Amino acid sequence: MTGVERAEGGRAGAGPLLLGVRHHGPGSARAVRAALEEARPRVVLIEGPPEADALIPLAADEEMRPPVALLAHAVDEPGRSSFWPLADFSPEWVAIRWALAHDVPARFIDLPATHTLAWERQEDATGTDSDGEGNGDGDSDGEGNGDGDSDGHSGPGPADLRIDPLGVLAEAAGYDDPERWWEDVVEHRGVGKGDALAPFTVLEEAMGALRETYGSGGHDRDLVREAYMRLQVRAAQREFEDGVAVVCGAWHVPALRQKTPVAADKALLKGLPKVKTDMTWVPWTHRRLSRISGYGAGIESPGWYGHLFSAPDRPVERWLTKVAGLLRAEDRIVSSAHVIEAVRLAETLAAMRGRPLPGLSETTDAVRAVMCEGSDVPLALVHDRLVVGDVLGEVPPTAPAVPLQRDLARLQRRLRLKPEALERELELDLRKETDAGRSRLLHRLRLLGVAWGEPAASRGSTGTFRETWRLRWEPELSVRVAEAGVWGTTVLSAATAKAEADGVAAQGLADVTALAERCLLAELPDALPTVMRILADRAALDTDVGHLAQALPALVRSLRYGDVRGTDTGALGEVAAGLAERVFVGLPPACAALDADAAEEMRRHVDAVHGAVGLLGDAPTTGHGDLRGRWQSVLRVLCGRDTVPGVIRGRAVRLLLDDGELAQDEAALLMGLVLSPGTPPADAAAWIEGFVGGGSGGGMLLVHDERLLGLVDAWLTGVPAEAFTDVLPLLRRTFSAYEPGVRRTLGELVRRGPGAGGGSAAAGSGIPGFAAELDTARADAVLPVVRLLLGLDEVDEVDEKTGNDLAGVTG
Repeated sequence: MTGVERAEGGRAGAGPLLLGVRHHGPGSARAVRAALEEARPRVVLIEGPPEADALIPLAADEEMRPPVALLAHAVDEPGRSSFWPLADFSPEWVAIRWALAHDVPARFIDLPATHTLAWERQEDATGTDSDGEGNGDGDSDGEGNGDGDSDGHSGPGPADLRIDPLGVLAEAAGYDDPERWWEDVVEHRGVGKGDALAPFTVLEEAMGALRETYGSGGHDRDLVREAYMRLQVRAAQREFEDGVAVVCGAWHVPALRQKTPVAADKALLKGLPKVKTDMTWVPWTHRRLSRISGYGAGIESPGWYGHLFSAPDRPVERWLTKVAGLLRAEDRIVSSAHVIEAVRLAETLAAMRGRPLPGLSETTDAVRAVMCEGSDVPLALVHDRLVVGDVLGEVPPTAPAVPLQRDLARLQRRLRLKPEALERELELDLRKETDAGRSRLLHRLRLLGVAWGEPAASRGSTGTFRETWRLRWEPELSVRVAEAGVWGTTVLSAATAKAEADGVAAQGLADVTALAERCLLAELPDALPTVMRILADRAALDTDVGHLAQALPALVRSLRYGDVRGTDTGALGEVAAGLAERVFVGLPPACAALDADAAEEMRRHVDAVHGAVGLLGDAPTTGHGDLRGRWQSVLRVLCGRDTVPGVIRGRAVRLLLDDGELAQDEAALLMGLVLSPGTPPADAAAWIEGFVGGGSGGGMLLVHDERLLGLVDAWLTGVPAEAFTDVLPLLRRTFSAYEPGVRRTLGELVRRGPGAGGGSAAAGSGIPGFAAELDTARADAVLPVVRLLLGLDEVDEVDEKTGNDLAGVTG
């Protein structure tokens, strides 16, 4: 019998039309459309959660643009959710659109989400996963269109291992790549007249043979889902008789064809757990359809598959033209001749490999050889932008949404901040009203756990009026918005309530100060008093100087935002000054008797407090006096205490020297005392690390003060051999942080020896390339070139000609 005869014979028994598909397969989508056009069913049943039946009409809305996904989440636990993604080349989407276009009812028939979400909750509680799925997001059932078998995958083998049906069929056909086999037998196969049902019949036979070999599943969820689908098919048959078409994963077709007692199916469904759920449409992306992104939707190249589905003809030529356009946009030289040659090469490769048409591997090889000159660097861009793609779907505003989602959409429209799947940088000038509003929105969303944007370092400016963000909208952020809906109905009210709750729950003082900073950035005036009260209470009770020193910088940093954002930071300043006072009192005792690791951590705290005090300024704070002067007194105490580790003493001397509170003679005297023979080499090396460590600043100090360099040099040459290996790691860590130019200059100074440069590394110090006086002969040699570059010779010629003309006239 031919495929058509088998198809007709399969329907002769008044059974449903079972269309087994590969989720997100363009070949399956084309075949489904052709089969529905030929069969003209009275109802279309689709694998998916029945709660979404009411959402099906939205698929016909003009503002609905796939890829989109059905999102189900538990009402009392929005983070527990599942996605059912659909692209324009998904067979399920094609079936929905066909049904809506022909006024045919469309229904979802998979196990309701109310059971799948409750099932996952039980599995999380017991630490089991009956399907061997799950990605930690509670959406394990939504990855492959709601069944975890996006390739038609499902079913364990005899050893309870899940198999890849396409892999088995490809191996049987002599292919080592399932994707390549699928392209050859499905994607490159046209649908001929009268042949619309043949591929489904053949695929059903193949899946039936696989299930006979590997079993019917063995996982409770598969068996329960198939039982529920059989009951829904029977109910539709009673209502529509023979006019029933079912679109489902190919793996399930043999189970749906199987004759089982109704009582047996109902018994499997008895006692299933339930949870109240909400369902809506959310935007999705091609990247999330890709297996490489962590959501196993069954395809590695959604952009390529979307092209195959949408191209009206000559898909290879059109694809390579797209690639050429992308590379041209990236300033690569690609002409029409490159496209023509790439097409020829792709077709030649397909013929050599015995393929009916060039596939993705052939076009990729052709692009690499012809357009990328053998380089994989531009090819990676093609893969990221085209093969996978950053297409972001859209859903109409009439789709169900929590109030917080609607308020967010309103703010996005008002601030002209459109969600995009492609990562982009956004520069904000907080002096502008629109940019300030964007900053507030992004900071408030971060407080709510909706990480649409991440702060980045601003280029070209360090002012507090500039912010840089990296924006990228991910589909799961819709779940985060639904979760945040428990805090309020607007972004402002939700962020305020969340900040207050976070303040109460914060464990450490640093957590509260960081929260206060975020409240200022997000401009939450109602939450800030609560957070400040908690901060004052925690600061009064915390006696750990390390905690206080860690909290102070963030608090002082927050004071700067009052200038640009117009926020009252008076209360914050009082708390910061009080915190600084407590650090000043507790720091010297806290620095005594520390081991090397604790001393290094405390040195970082000293640096942070020094920067914070500098930001507080010189002006006396009400009730606290001159904080900068008091801090410098603390540093002087640290300098002179032998019980303080050397790395902290050295850093204190360096900070005083940088502030001009310590003369270079005093610094040299202190260094000389530390580097005297009576000091253990390890302690002296630690002091040096604290004094000249931390980047090129310490290196430049040695470059410009040869007395200090001479002290270090003399001490280092006098370290005993047995102690040298102990201090070498410290010194290497210190000097390796310097810029190469600084290290080179220090090497020249040490090689030249002390005393020959008059205590300075300026011109005339004896460094090669410098002399005591300017070399005018060498300077004159470059003057013609400089004049030529500046165009001065042409000016002189014009002046000379003008002078001659004037002389002739006056003569």
